[in-house]
Amino acid sequence: MPETNNTKNHTRPLRIYFFCVMDPDSGFCEQTRTYHSLRPIIHDLPPPSQPLSITEYVFSFLHRHRSSSTAISTTDSDPKTFMINDATGHRLTYSDLLLQTNSLAISLSKHYSLSKGDVAFILSPHSLQIPIIYFSLLSLGVIISPANPDDSGHDITHLLNLCRPVIVFATSETSHKLIINPTWNCRTVLMDSPEFLSLLTRYDVDNSIINHRDGVVNQSDVAAIIYSSGTFGPNKGVQLTHRNLIAVMTASSGADKYCHKQLVSLATRSLAGVFGFTVMMKVILQEETLVLLPTTELETLLEAVDKYKANYMPVSPSEIVALLKSDWTNKYDLSSLMFLACGGAPLSEDVAVKFRDKFPTVQILRGYGLTETAGMAAGTKEPVEVTRLDSVGRLSEFMEAKIVDPIKGEALFPDQEGELWLRGPTIMKGYVGDDKATAETLDSEGWLKTGDLCYFDSQGLLFIVSRLKELIKYKAFQVPPAELEHLLLSITEIADAAVIPYPDEDVGEIPMAFVVRKLESNISESQVMEFIAKQVAPYKQIRRIAFINSIPRSLAGKILRRELVNRALSTNFSTSS
Repeated sequence: MPETNNTKNHTRPLRIYFFCVMDPDSGFCEQTRTYHSLRPIIHDLPPPSQPLSITEYVFSFLHRHRSSSTAISTTDSDPKTFMINDATGHRLTYSDLLLQTNSLAISLSKHYSLSKGDVAFILSPHSLQIPIIYFSLLSLGVIISPANPDDSGHDITHLLNLCRPVIVFATSETSHKLIINPTWNCRTVLMDSPEFLSLLTRYDVDNSIINHRDGVVNQSDVAAIIYSSGTFGPNKGVQLTHRNLIAVMTASSGADKYCHKQLVSLATRSLAGVFGFTVMMKVILQEETLVLLPTTELETLLEAVDKYKANYMPVSPSEIVALLKSDWTNKYDLSSLMFLACGGAPLSEDVAVKFRDKFPTVQILRGYGLTETAGMAAGTKEPVEVTRLDSVGRLSEFMEAKIVDPIKGEALFPDQEGELWLRGPTIMKGYVGDDKATAETLDSEGWLKTGDLCYFDSQGLLFIVSRLKELIKYKAFQVPPAELEHLLLSITEIADAAVIPYPDEDVGEIPMAFVVRKLESNISESQVMEFIAKQVAPYKQIRRIAFINSIPRSLAGKILRRELVNRALSTNFSTSS
């Protein structure tokens, strides 16, 4: 634990990390060339040796609420709502969350012989049963492995082969996608069957974490296998421990002072992804309400904000652009909306400024995180960070970082670009079944190599330049696709856009743009190229364009460039719409 000393020259206390003196403005230690979090030190993180599951940790906050309030009491005439399924109108109260989680945990332990270390694969659209399944399994030490139900059967088979489950939870709508190896002795449970639903109420137990486990759950045990988006390669199974998730939630619980309490949040991301999963847990920590939406169509989102008086909504940069360009924003009452959590891809400063002008009462909370970091690794919280529209904020609690020269391997100083490396208690254990990829991503000292080209400034603010793997190599130059995408999205007749490297015999790679026209737009290839050419250096010019109906994106809003590259290289592909 670092010591702190106040000095009259700095607004922040001077922190001394062993033989390292940290700059109180940037968090940078010149001796080790390491950045440290500038957030207030949190002392509530449980010691790693303490046996503790993420279920016990998250539900302990509900018991604190219950001890000081009757908000989640089963006798309350208006019990507190935890989750609403917008598609069905059904609601789950906090009391029922506790009761049904305990009942299901007992049922699974007794009747399905599940034990610590088993893997459960979950394939379901938005459902009130998802958090109950997650928390009951996690309380038993069973590893959850949720997947996106919109994935193809081929992709789901790949994920099943990675995690090798002993039980699968699916619905009558998704079960046809399951092709399970018969040698695994794996059982399938339909979440919408009467048999399963009866397990939720079979055991009427007190609203407390009860001792229904065969073995102790340690924080070092793997809690979840969450699948990375695979934007430039096949999906990988990221192993996150109970400790990883507890650290993320501890940081979240200590961040309340930076913003008003959010009463109603919209779930615009799948609960199978790390962002949706951690947002769901954060909602419980703060005893909020989470609304599950059946789609992320813009009008559906706006209607939900109006209907539920939502305060908080996760969005991708492309969705912010859509909000700017849409007239539907005048159709609905959006006055309750306070925060947009933006991540998944870079957001240009120009777009952020235009959004602030159109929606002056809504703050964009920018952040940076990976599945491998169990969610947020940096974010905007303090007022000075929120106003810096070109940065993703400062390092999260417990996090350390380095900026490393990708060629020389040397750690760099502030305002120098290099690969971002991260270290802290939220960093993954590794990739399931892929020791080679784990060794390439995690070094012996626990540093995670993110693959992102970034830099920190003198105030400790983090700036994302591009993905190293996504940089377009034009002769001796490197072209960040995000820069060109920001320019394309500034064209009023373009609804969405993505830029990829296209092989060229003479120069190596050229920038190729996939463009989605707005309705009734007839903007041409030459018009787009001319617009970009006037604003960039010759080596950055877009030299090939394809008009398509939509840009493929991951659950987190990241562009799936692999799909676009494959489409561009296919022999029957045409660049005309």
